[in-house]
Amino acid sequence: MSAGLDAIVERADALYHDIDLTCVKQWREAHGGARAVGYMPIYVPREIIDAAGMLPVGIMGGRGQIEIIRGDAWFQSYICQIPRSTIELALTGRLDCLDGFLFPSICDVIRNLSGMWRVLFPQKYTRYLDVPQNFDPAVGGRFFAHELGGLRDDLGKLAGRAISDDDLRASIARYNENRRAIEELIALRAEAPHRAPAWEAYLILYAGNLLPVEEHTAMVRDYVAAAKAATDRAPRDQARVVMLGSFCEQPPLMLVKTLERAGCYVVWDDTALGRRWPQGDVATDGDPIVALSDAFISRSPATAAKYQPEGDRGEPLVQIVKRSRAEGVVFGAPSFCDPALLDQPMLQDALDKVGIPWTAFKYAENLGQFQVIREQAGTFADSIRLWGEA
Repeated sequence: MSAGLDAIVERADALYHDIDLTCVKQWREAHGGARAVGYMPIYVPREIIDAAGMLPVGIMGGRGQIEIIRGDAWFQSYICQIPRSTIELALTGRLDCLDGFLFPSICDVIRNLSGMWRVLFPQKYTRYLDVPQNFDPAVGGRFFAHELGGLRDDLGKLAGRAISDDDLRASIARYNENRRAIEELIALRAEAPHRAPAWEAYLILYAGNLLPVEEHTAMVRDYVAAAKAATDRAPRDQARVVMLGSFCEQPPLMLVKTLERAGCYVVWDDTALGRRWPQGDVATDGDPIVALSDAFISRSPATAAKYQPEGDRGEPLVQIVKRSRAEGVVFGAPSFCDPALLDQPMLQDALDKVGIPWTAFKYAENLGQFQVIREQAGTFADSIRLWGEA
């Protein structure tokens, strides 16, 4: 790895392991005590937070770096790990530097977490961000625009100043540029996965949870340029796979490394999916709230956390496999993740119909043993090679 590439990855790795949010505290000090607002996966309109002059901070659990003690007192043992570790982070003071919290509509667990937050931290701004289930622009679009307008008013009060349309348009432009940079990274992974290993891309994307948007855009573009220029990254004979199911609770970093060490190039995944949401640019002319709502309604990526009453739920996955030239799919979902695990049989059936091989396992963010997954992934990669030769 070149010195420049090594430095970028090391910085992203340090941010990934910064569970005390030291970088957020440093940003606040450098900006005269400006506020920071935390948000849970998957989709939150970060543009509105940014337009208020506040730092959007993505909260994706403890990532296996904190022992959960008090968090277990608030949730049952048969739910996913991320809400318990998030409460543990808060009760141990690690989220004290955040002035507010947004909980998007992912599942019942996150809805309940927003209510618990109001009980535990009544002095903090807390909002459950509801999203439309009707994607008719005249119905769901109107509802979501109203929801975003209320969020804009709330965040303006929290920031101590109104958020103007020009503030929002400028922020939308910054996030459009960020999404373009991320698409360049995704394209590189599909074109030459040996140049942008999945575990490095995972760290680079995660860094966007903590960095100001312009700084993250620069990091992504610097990484892509350095990865393309690297001369010590030769391609290997590995199976190209899509990994699906990790849109909310994130997989351990070592799990992502394990898949690649087992012989799988992960050429597309849904980790940190909210950083790519919506797909394409948001309009910067007209009413910015309507533009954000329209983009959500018309260009939301397919995911188990998005209500879709009609259509073939498996077709978007089949198209992702084809576009990325993947040879198989790895379903890696968190244990007890209702949205992912309920969707999985329908997606598997869609793959079976077109002859795309798949395998499946479950994980928790604090998973510490990876040998079984390595053996399963290695066997799957070998099978793909055999099928490909048949």
